[in-house]
Amino acid sequence: MGNFDLLKVKGVSRRDFMKLIGATTAALGLPELFVPQAASAMEQAIKKPPVLWLEGMDCTGCTESTIATLNPSAAELVLDMISIRYHETIMAGSGNIAEEAYQDTLKDKFILVVEGATPAQEDRYCMVGGKPFRKTLIEAAKKAQAIIAIGSCASEGGGIPGACATGAVGVSEILKAEGISTPLINLPCCPVKPTTLIGTILYYLTYQKVPPLDSQNRPIAFYGTLLHDNCPRRGHFENGEFLTDWNDPAQKDYCLLLKGCKGPKTFTDCAQVWWNDNANFCINAGSPCSGCSEKSFYKQFTPLYTKQETFKLPGIGQVNADTVGTVIGGAAAIGLGVHLIATAASGRLTNQGHGHKEDL
Repeated sequence: MGNFDLLKVKGVSRRDFMKLIGATTAALGLPELFVPQAASAMEQAIKKPPVLWLEGMDCTGCTESTIATLNPSAAELVLDMISIRYHETIMAGSGNIAEEAYQDTLKDKFILVVEGATPAQEDRYCMVGGKPFRKTLIEAAKKAQAIIAIGSCASEGGGIPGACATGAVGVSEILKAEGISTPLINLPCCPVKPTTLIGTILYYLTYQKVPPLDSQNRPIAFYGTLLHDNCPRRGHFENGEFLTDWNDPAQKDYCLLLKGCKGPKTFTDCAQVWWNDNANFCINAGSPCSGCSEKSFYKQFTPLYTKQETFKLPGIGQVNADTVGTVIGGAAAIGLGVHLIATAASGRLTNQGHGHKEDL
């Protein structure tokens, strides 16, 4: 049976397959000429490395997000084609059978996907299969071809577990402490978006190398722009209309900056590519951005519904939101966004509408 025959068995037509490849490459910002090459790589994916998926200190949210995609199931198409050999949540086997699958995968060439934070000390918390998760991660990381840390907990900072008294850290800190040089890709967000994971795997299968990354080891294709720059509430921000009363219908779509929105500090494509097959995302659903794609999440971004008092600007560092207009000049607007600086400097951030005033 040929590789594409396997797709037909799954009910995926050639047309649907090419549409998926086209949409994924577009999300990566790749030219149309890349589509045939990517399709060829995917059709040969059955010969590619298997996946070993480990779960540490997590809520399984990234797994739930990944397997919740709709028809045609991108998660099934890509991940099944590269053969998930071990995944505690979705695998049928358990106990000795599961452990045997894990050990067999270690002997092969595989991609390691890590979900959840890791205890900094292996003798505390998170025991999986009778042994510390930290020990299992180190063992697998040394043998993997590449590591993809998915979700905020596995990425830099350790996410919510990293903010607790557990000594939890992201994968990068474990690799650094153990001197492991296996290529690492961080895919933060709480949870990871299926399109982000699929696009990253697609790139790796095609080029056999990690995509261009930023300083936090995040693919620039998905984390190269500020959420604030593409926010659907940007017009209200420009007009100085900021939500102060959740119960006021007139403020329903106002800018959420004063309610803790971390959009001006958060690099992500969430405003362009939504969850659940583009059904929705946090701000569109009425919730301020929590900054879950940044290593500052969760510890440094709490309380989530409290406005941030400072912003870090290039060439200046931390500035207080109340005095941002008097501290910076026009050239310093790069990074945070020209409009945020101009609005703060003009004093419109104190104009709440309905005659109310509130300090930023």
